[in-house]
Amino acid sequence: MSTTHLVAVLALDHVYPFELGIPARIFDAADAGYDTRVCSATGGPVPTNAGFSITPEHGPELLDRADTVIVPPIDPYRLSPTLARDVRAALDRVRPGARIASICTGGFFLAAAGLLDGRRATTHWECAPLFRSWFPEVELQENVLFVHDGRIHTSAGAAAGIDLCLDLVRRDHGGRVANTAARRCVVAPFREGGQAQFIDRPVPEIQDASTSPTRDWALAHLDTQLTVADLARHARVSDRTLERRFVEETGLAPRRWLTIQRVQRARELLEETDLPVEQVAAAVGYATVASLRHHLTRHLGAAPAAYRRAFHPDAPASSPKESTDHVHVD
Repeated sequence: MSTTHLVAVLALDHVYPFELGIPARIFDAADAGYDTRVCSATGGPVPTNAGFSITPEHGPELLDRADTVIVPPIDPYRLSPTLARDVRAALDRVRPGARIASICTGGFFLAAAGLLDGRRATTHWECAPLFRSWFPEVELQENVLFVHDGRIHTSAGAAAGIDLCLDLVRRDHGGRVANTAARRCVVAPFREGGQAQFIDRPVPEIQDASTSPTRDWALAHLDTQLTVADLARHARVSDRTLERRFVEETGLAPRRWLTIQRVQRARELLEETDLPVEQVAAAVGYATVASLRHHLTRHLGAAPAAYRRAFHPDAPASSPKESTDHVHVD
């Protein structure tokens, strides 16, 4: 993106202020040519669900030229299976080819506009039954953080909007820029889109038995072929106890957590270095390129060389072996 990328955030009646502010906070922190602005469907003030109103600086005409349009959520008790006339008119102004995203219940508006028909999407898990009953033509994935389907991007509730916006920055500019934005906002730089929306166990009390030191140790040793037994040995607990504490603290089993960390590190190396794919695989603890290819394809939809071509266009040409990789375009 060599020119200014206009992000239009459409504030609708009874919007959640926290989620309304996420796009500007993330995209502006990226310092990568984004111009984030808020508009309303009528050009007038918008009541929030927090006891105050806001007055956006722009009306729906902003959507005519936006490169990305984001619809934040409203109070779920105010939802409807149909669109108000002014909201429909506003969404109709979005230009063909523009990227469209929603946070939480914002996906209801995209669905009501027909933008999600036949597509994969997500929303807040508590609203999933209602969403399914109103929009059966949408392939709802209710337990994930966010979903990309072509030019349409949807996310789960609240903080999942942060994950989605960071991933959009990553798609536009690569991991280094997205990680910079995350550090500035003091948030986790990467949570996989397919990660569960919530942990179905109580959040544990802070205690000396936390797995945090073991997780830090594992991140420093991703270049070795770590096993769950290795993690348990470092934490000085049994494999079963480690499994239980990992799920309580991260929402993930230790093996899956390790895989996600390896994939994240691999994508950073593919985006930011010219290391051969064989060395990237070794640097993240995989014995073969085939193992790396399997996990990247499963998590990112692209094999290593194809991912590098998409996100590191200045990298040297692939070797004949690497050139057999193919991108999956979602």
